[in-house]
Amino acid sequence: MRATLVLFTILGVAVLGRAAAAEDARLAASRDIASGMQSALKGELAQAMTTAGPVGAITVCRTRAPAIAAQAGNAAGVRVSRTALRLRNPANAPDEQGRAVLEQFTERLRAGDAPGQLEYFAPTPDGGARFMAAIVTQPPCLVCHGATIAEPVRQALREQYPADAATGFAVGELRGAVVVDWPAGAQGAR
Repeated sequence: MRATLVLFTILGVAVLGRAAAAEDARLAASRDIASGMQSALKGELAQAMTTAGPVGAITVCRTRAPAIAAQAGNAAGVRVSRTALRLRNPANAPDEQGRAVLEQFTERLRAGDAPGQLEYFAPTPDGGARFMAAIVTQPPCLVCHGATIAEPVRQALREQYPADAATGFAVGELRGAVVVDWPAGAQGAR
């Protein structure tokens, strides 16, 4: 019952906040921040795949992804992170609101919504805001997140992520989301 109430509250805030979000500069800035963070990470992952293979890419995800997110957030005065329902890193666990949004993204993907349409934006009661943009599994992701993973990659995952639950994905499934949390009073000017 509580989870249902939280979901309806979140969805209600998202619906009620859409008119305000259309004029909220933080929405456009959030899209830019999330896109920039993802582009920087993809670039480093592609370079690691070329020079060190999938095992090297795992190290990039573990060490560079948090640094790239922090750099993007610090530059904009926000907190940037990644989260998912099936976690590789337990430190990236979603809060209750994040979990509800991720579940909504999953349902929307199943219903046929285009991946680029899967975003959420809502002001928070303290005057801040939260933005989430879906990360949808792409073919290169399957090397480390797919159903069939080569043994050297599987071994590296066991060593670096002992509690890994982020495998078994197929192309087009929700992998997670980029989260941009705006502090109270931030207006989105970059």
